Amino acid sequence: MIKRFKIDHKIAGIVNKSTFFKTLNFIDKGDIQTPCLIIDSELIKKNALTIGKDIQDSSVFYAVKANPAKDILHLLDTLSVGFEISSEGELRVLRELNVNPDKIISSNPVKTITFLKSAYEYGLRYYAFDSIAEIDKLARYAPGSFVYLRLSVPNEGSEWPLSKKFGVEIEDAIILMQAALSKGLVPVGITFHVGSQCNNLYNWNIALDKTKILWEAAKMAGINLKIINIGGGYPVRYTRDVLTIQKIETNINTLIKERFPQGTIVHIEPGRVMVGEAGIFATSVTGKARRGYEDWLYIDVGVFNGLMESVGGIKYCFVSETHDGIGEEKSWVIAGPSCDSFDVIDKNILLREPQIGDMVLILSSGAYTVSYASEFNGCMIPNIYII
Repeated sequence: MIKRFKIDHKIAGIVNKSTFFKTLNFIDKGDIQTPCLIIDSELIKKNALTIGKDIQDSSVFYAVKANPAKDILHLLDTLSVGFEISSEGELRVLRELNVNPDKIISSNPVKTITFLKSAYEYGLRYYAFDSIAEIDKLARYAPGSFVYLRLSVPNEGSEWPLSKKFGVEIEDAIILMQAALSKGLVPVGITFHVGSQCNNLYNWNIALDKTKILWEAAKMAGINLKIINIGGGYPVRYTRDVLTIQKIETNINTLIKERFPQGTIVHIEPGRVMVGEAGIFATSVTGKARRGYEDWLYIDVGVFNGLMESVGGIKYCFVSETHDGIGEEKSWVIAGPSCDSFDVIDKNILLREPQIGDMVLILSSGAYTVSYASEFNGCMIPNIYII
């Protein structure tokens, strides 16, 4: 098996070679059922020790939604990483792992009452907000909590923009902070999100410019802030190289030191970058067809049971088995296992022609894959193996 997968020049600079070969060795040694997601624990450890290292006075809170597998959460807990959650389900898993509530924050600006009650009862005290309705909810179900306001910032250059659903402008932000204070809450900071898979360094510059203006306006209003929550957005390598963690964080650290008081606390909420490149999907070819002028390749994972982000524009690298005597690469439309015509993963993917039953590996698929998956059409949710 291991000899039939080759890293060609197009992806050699993208794939983590250690993760790739560990995955192949794992496949060789075990009788796995596809589709499955194979996660390299050593790469997660490396990421956990790297993220935040270049930002002074920072704390890391893993965005559990990226991949909530218990083994991943337990590993990160042992590495003293905190957690960002938004739902009862995420809280339940952390409670089962006995995670200290002091290590958990909730940055969803609109939380359910049931979640809020459970979170406050467990001991969570840090919550995001961006509306009067949320202030009223927090004051009633999480009284005295420390709150941070979601500021609207540009998301240009991000492959998964997040700028419309949440966040307010500066003028409204001051009014909301004052309202929170009047309801017995404690405004302590500002949060923003530059967009997921952000490869535009200047998004953080603009976001911190706006944060500085709001910070000073809050001070003039008698509200002294101490936390900047920069959210997530760090990109991973899917089909091309991206900004490095070090480059992003060196830039952020310089800006914060220049513009904010000494001792300002920085919260980071990595999700995609923590687990994305650590995961490789192992899938199998279930069918092939020539339709019109297109060659179609069908595999046993699709948009409904693991690759939903492909609908939103995320592109993956595919690596197929090679066979002696197989000719040149050709272009494929890659589709999933369901009978729904929406279940098309990507087009114009160059691969040498695989055989039915061959494996196709999907690189950098550790984040926002299985956590999105459903059993639509009876298709199985892929198992996760931590190696």
